[in-house]
Amino acid sequence: MDAEISTEEVHELVESDADARIVDIRPQAQFDRGHIPGSVNIPFHALPQRVSELDDAEHVVTVCPLGKSSVQAARLIDSYEGVPSDARVESMAGGLDDWDYELESADDAEADAPF
Repeated sequence: MDAEISTEEVHELVESDADARIVDIRPQAQFDRGHIPGSVNIPFHALPQRVSELDDAEHVVTVCPLGKSSVQAARLIDSYEGVPSDARVESMAGGLDDWDYELESADDAEADAPF
């Protein structure tokens, strides 16, 4: 794991459409209620089986409610041999409790879906 990243820096990544994968490790139901726009949900318990989904990622940021479990998740991802050795793997400090920006929900995604 490279370090922790602030919520402000993550917001800048999201706003700039930077090539970063935001990985929310909360259970699906919590993710559906509200998450960082553009983030993907890989619940912590499923991370060992699904970490290969991050094989091509150059920058990964893990997110959880308080910024504690996401540190462990970032370490797990960083230790996975499929992630490029020069990839940046960071945990969002403070977690979603410190996120002062808009969240999107599953309802938002359904509203945007074509009929």
